[in-house]
Amino acid sequence: MKFSRLAVAVGLCAVALVGCDQKQSATTSTSTKLDSKAQQASYGLGLQIGSNLLATPIDGLSVEAIALGIDDALAGKESRLSQEQLDEALQFALDRAAEKQNALNDAAAKKGQEFLAENAKKDSVKTTDSGLQYEVLTAKDSGASPKATDSVTVHYTGKLLDGSVFDSSVERGTPATFFLRQVIPGWTEGLQLMKVGERYQFFIPADLAYGASSPTPAIPANSTLIFEVELLDIPSQKSAAAKEQAPVAE
Repeated sequence: MKFSRLAVAVGLCAVALVGCDQKQSATTSTSTKLDSKAQQASYGLGLQIGSNLLATPIDGLSVEAIALGIDDALAGKESRLSQEQLDEALQFALDRAAEKQNALNDAAAKKGQEFLAENAKKDSVKTTDSGLQYEVLTAKDSGASPKATDSVTVHYTGKLLDGSVFDSSVERGTPATFFLRQVIPGWTEGLQLMKVGERYQFFIPADLAYGASSPTPAIPANSTLIFEVELLDIPSQKSAAAKEQAPVAE
């Protein structure tokens, strides 16, 4: 799936969402006070705009030009550029951003495929029909396994191929509980292979993870993900068993 131009446009057009009846300068100043609620709200809007702009893959954005545009808009001034110039510049920026993001997506996909091809050669690694790879770290002779409709409680650490951690219940110190139908396909399939008390390491291809639609900048598009998972409990099975054992009211 190719990069969506709309995603970039949303980030850029965040500037246009700023409404204010005070014609103040947008020039950056470290001496600006944030004492009043209005000042704090203004600062919060600035943070949101900056965060949205950082999330766009457009190179060469000018803080000074952005501030000038905000100043002119808040002052009610006419644009210094014609609509044709603005449209042409935005289209150029979007086209370059799309090309850049597509190249990054393709590179990430290729890197993941190469990693999985080598990883599959290891004796300890098994590969399912879907392409999911897993390694058993701690095995149990017996125990319950979840179904796709079950909820599970797990400890996990998620990493990129470079070893950087993007999410970890272990680091937070609190296990996570969720339904298997609510997570990525690699998890839904992989957790059903496990028994309570087991630890697995999953190597999840991009098409069984988030693909090109990553939910967070911490996970680049088309990333192959590595998860170490410990299955602690299957709450839904306990709940179902408790209902079956409950006395029937007469």
